[in-house]
Amino acid sequence: MSITVRIPTPLRKLTNGQDKVSVDGDTLRSIVEELENEFPGIKDRICDENGEIRNFVNLYVNGEDVRFEAGLDTPTSSGSEVSIVPAVAGGN
Repeated sequence: MSITVRIPTPLRKLTNGQDKVSVDGDTLRSIVEELENEFPGIKDRICDENGEIRNFVNLYVNGEDVRFEAGLDTPTSSGSEVSIVPAVAGGN
């Protein structure tokens, strides 16, 4: 079961410059673990010390914000697309 993960520019140094990677997993949590196995250090950028999604990182499975789904327990299936989107601070 292959899941496509879109890697944002700030994390591409951990994925050897790749903007998309494919990993296997049936939940977002298992996807993050697989990413960490392939690209050590990436989990620390996505999850905090309690293993939860960092406040300044948004994760989407097939365009749906996982904060409104089951968080890291959001299910994935073959062909799913996961997007990692760092929050952007702004204002004037």
